Amino acid sequence: MLDDLYRQVVMDHAKYKRNYGTMEDDTGVDKVHYKNPTCGDVMVLHVRAGKEGIEELAFEGEGCSISMASCSMMTELLKNSSMEDCLNKKQAFERLIREGEMEDEVDLGDAASLEGVHKLRARHNCALMPWKAFEKWAEEQRYDGN
Repeated sequence: MLDDLYRQVVMDHAKYKRNYGTMEDDTGVDKVHYKNPTCGDVMVLHVRAGKEGIEELAFEGEGCSISMASCSMMTELLKNSSMEDCLNKKQAFERLIREGEMEDEVDLGDAASLEGVHKLRARHNCALMPWKAFEKWAEEQRYDGN
């Protein structure tokens, strides 16, 4: 029953993508192009950051339901968050997908519904795609968490 609920959340995000498209005002917006190395799913992550952290996120792209749902979930989860909070959530999500372990102290919101992807090793990169794009952006900004 819980698996069905999680599946519905994933499919809702895949069908009705949140934050999909470009930002109307792209002043101060960084763009990161990212391609899933295993299947060809692609995305462009749009990031507007300020002194307090991430102000706004959007994405464009094409891919499977898992990757598009993950993009939608991540943009919802990280906008209006501090960089420290974003990086903590990124680490927790990656641990969830790669190791199947949920961190109690980190709220992943709807992204927690992708927990079952852990069992599907070939789909790990699908779920991690937007998070890797965010990580690439953070590295380009030379943000190391300190």
